[in-house]
Amino acid sequence: MEFGFDARTEDLRRQVLTFMDEHVYPNEQTFRDQAAALDDRWAWTRIPVVQQVRATAREQGLWNLFLPGDHGAGLTNLQYAPLAEITGRSIHLAPPAFNCAAPDTGNMEVLAMFGTPEQQAQWLDPLLRGEIRSAFAMTEPDVASSDATNIATSIVRDGDDYVINGRKWWITGAMNPDCRILIVMGRTNPDADRHRQQSMILVPRDTPGLTVVRGMEVFGYDDHEHGGHAELVFEDVRVPAANLIGGEGDGFAIAQARLGPGRIHHCMRSIGIAERAIELMCARAVERVAFGKPLARQGVVREWIAESRVKVEQLRLLVLKTAWLMDTVGNKGAHTEIQAIKIAVPETVQWILDRAIQTHGAGGLSPDFPLAESFAGIRTLRFADGPEEVHRMSLARAEIRRQTGQ
Repeated sequence: MEFGFDARTEDLRRQVLTFMDEHVYPNEQTFRDQAAALDDRWAWTRIPVVQQVRATAREQGLWNLFLPGDHGAGLTNLQYAPLAEITGRSIHLAPPAFNCAAPDTGNMEVLAMFGTPEQQAQWLDPLLRGEIRSAFAMTEPDVASSDATNIATSIVRDGDDYVINGRKWWITGAMNPDCRILIVMGRTNPDADRHRQQSMILVPRDTPGLTVVRGMEVFGYDDHEHGGHAELVFEDVRVPAANLIGGEGDGFAIAQARLGPGRIHHCMRSIGIAERAIELMCARAVERVAFGKPLARQGVVREWIAESRVKVEQLRLLVLKTAWLMDTVGNKGAHTEIQAIKIAVPETVQWILDRAIQTHGAGGLSPDFPLAESFAGIRTLRFADGPEEVHRMSLARAEIRRQTGQ
């Protein structure tokens, strides 16, 4: 078993680490200040320092690292994993700097895998160049979206068009004025098999009948740096039939193909968040004095730090194994491990963040440190791409079948 990274990964790790030290960490406060000064708080792509670091990253070839094949950097999941972890340490600035921010990443993967040449030319190419933003509209307020077959939004064929009606919410990226295209999941055939009722279709954001109702917040944080989360209403939204991705009934399968890589990308970046939290926890423990001695000499704080290190090392090994399996046996063969990391990583990183917040005292709850906002984001991941309970249920069912044949 080889635990070292290959030569290309090591070279890219050095490049990314240097880029973070020279261009990302020094600009984190500038990013926040310029974001606060925006006329439109959702338009993070127009923040001057974001444009600056994105241009520099592209010049250095650190661009579209997440995407395998001819469209991206050609990295495997195992090669990309340590790079994504590094970007997670500055979650608001680093992933966008490398054009590796959700939901664009998943949408580019969908278009690369399932889009027609015309769809790729119109939407994938400008996304790859970082010229536009996108959104993925799946979750709905009126049904339990933990079961994707519940999707109620209708997509009805009418001559050379499809007509879309329904409501969506928590649609990441849709508040950004530079969001030009949405991939919408809805129901084309209610009478088909439950996994063949759904389809995906491309809807330009400025299509008549599509209304952005409001921006949504998580624990008071609006995530404006990634285009926010939106509630949307579709009222007789008409788009050409050529906007359908794949064929009618392919939506559920496309969603699964999209969510597999998306889940591991989230987990990779989350490990970077955990590493930053441990770093901050240790620094605070050394400098803060209580009851006559630094917190670093208090037994309970030392226990938190030790447990955090053990937990993050366990997570990293599981995520790297999952990435390796995805590369060698495919996403379907790695399904159990993908579910395992989706369960373990958000919950464990949340635990680490909680201890880091506790070490910082009341300051940990404030915007003076990144911990509270990171906690809100990680708590969200326990729902995003499927709630952990669904993954636990599915994983247990597969394990019982493997052990007993039933």
